[in-house]
Amino acid sequence: MNGDLETSLDREGWAPLGGLLSEAECRALVASYDDDAQFRSKVVMARHGFGRGEYKYFAYPLPARIAKLRETLYPRLVPVANRWNAQLGNETRFPPAHGEFLKRCHDAGQTRPTPLLLKYGTGDYNCLHQDLYGAHVFSLQATVLLSGDFTGGEFVLTEQRPRMQSRVAVVPLSPGSGVVFAVNHRPVEGKRGPYRVTMRHGVSPLRCGTRHTLGIIFHDAG
Repeated sequence: MNGDLETSLDREGWAPLGGLLSEAECRALVASYDDDAQFRSKVVMARHGFGRGEYKYFAYPLPARIAKLRETLYPRLVPVANRWNAQLGNETRFPPAHGEFLKRCHDAGQTRPTPLLLKYGTGDYNCLHQDLYGAHVFSLQATVLLSGDFTGGEFVLTEQRPRMQSRVAVVPLSPGSGVVFAVNHRPVEGKRGPYRVTMRHGVSPLRCGTRHTLGIIFHDAG
């Protein structure tokens, strides 16, 4: 499975992740959105020009299932992240365990947790963006769809290539499944060796219904 994941990430900059959450876990996370005690902050996208809709960042301690996803997905992705950095001439290497990487973030003042729940209604959307948050940035992140009672609201990725037009991918998701994708840059093999492309992600406008997603970001925020 990890071989397929790495192949897809190298080829496309993203890879599907099936069966991350059960139906019951998805329902529980959607219901938790109204429990402000679990969150450190709320962002209304229109106030900041981010799009339309809203999201909330979880507070520490994270819910056990989200902490476990962070802990178990990270080591699967470290080999890709380290190889990409080497190909791009970036000397940063990520440690094998997520706890070690979080210590690096926290020692640098990036102590605020970044996993988040996002909520979109009819007409809402998320502009193309990158989730960076500080100097210490893990190369990959994941999104998990929690609800399916909507139309539109496709997850969109763009790849900006040097001296070429941008490439777009629309990623199909079903509740409980997810996608892992490049946070910022990734290498693409060219005739003269690897070159750098820039990735961004967003959500197209919902035509109707309500869309809930979970965002798993491996670095914390300053």
